[in-house]
Amino acid sequence: FSIDPPSYFTVFGMDIYLYGVMIGLGFVLGMLYCARRAHRFGIKEDDVYDLMIWLIPLSILGARLYYVAFRLDYYIAHPDELLAIWNGGLAIYGGIIMGVIVVYCVCRWKKIPVAAFLDLVVFGLLIGQILGRWGNFFNREAFGGITDVFCRMGLTAPDGTTIYVHPTFLYESLWNLGVLIFLIVLERRNKRKYDGQFFALYLLLYGLGRAWIEG
Repeated sequence: FSIDPPSYFTVFGMDIYLYGVMIGLGFVLGMLYCARRAHRFGIKEDDVYDLMIWLIPLSILGARLYYVAFRLDYYIAHPDELLAIWNGGLAIYGGIIMGVIVVYCVCRWKKIPVAAFLDLVVFGLLIGQILGRWGNFFNREAFGGITDVFCRMGLTAPDGTTIYVHPTFLYESLWNLGVLIFLIVLERRNKRKYDGQFFALYLLLYGLGRAWIEG
C-alpha cells in the first residue's frame, strides 16, 4: 500500500499526524502492559501510573534536549524553534536517559527498588519502539540504502521516479519485537535472577540490533 507524507487526518481543524498517533499508541499500550505485569516485579499497579505521570512528559523533554544539543548552532540562531516538536526533532537516546533519571527519582521517593522498576519499564519501552518505528514509515524517513530485497520500500520523487530502499524502520520494529518476545518468555519462565537483569539485556540486545541496522 502507498502513503503520501505528511500523513495526517484533521479533527476539529487540528492536523493529527499518524507519526504522533503511533507514538501515543505505543505509550498507552506500553503503560498498560507494565501495569498488568507489575506484580511480577514486586511493584504495585498504581505505582506504574504514578511513574507515567512524570515519565511521559519528561521523556519527551529529554528526547528534545538531546536532539537540540547536537544541533545547538541552529537553535541558537533560531531560539523560537526550541520547543517546536511538531516540526520534528526527538531523539530516542535522550528519552531513555531522561526516563532512567525519572525512574530513579520516583523509585527513591516511593522506596521501590530502582533496578526492578527498570526491568519492568523495558517492556513498555520496547512496545513503544515497535509501534513508534511505523511512524517513520508514515513519514517516509529512517530508510536505508537502495536495494532489490523482497521487502523493499519504494520512494517516489516529485518528478515521478521511484527508488527502492531498505525499510530499516521495519527491520528495527521486528528486531524489537523479537527482543520483547524473548524477555516475555524469560519473565514467564521465572528466569529473572536479579534486579536489573532485563534492563541490562535490553541495552545489550537493542544496542546490537541498532548498530547492525544503522550500519
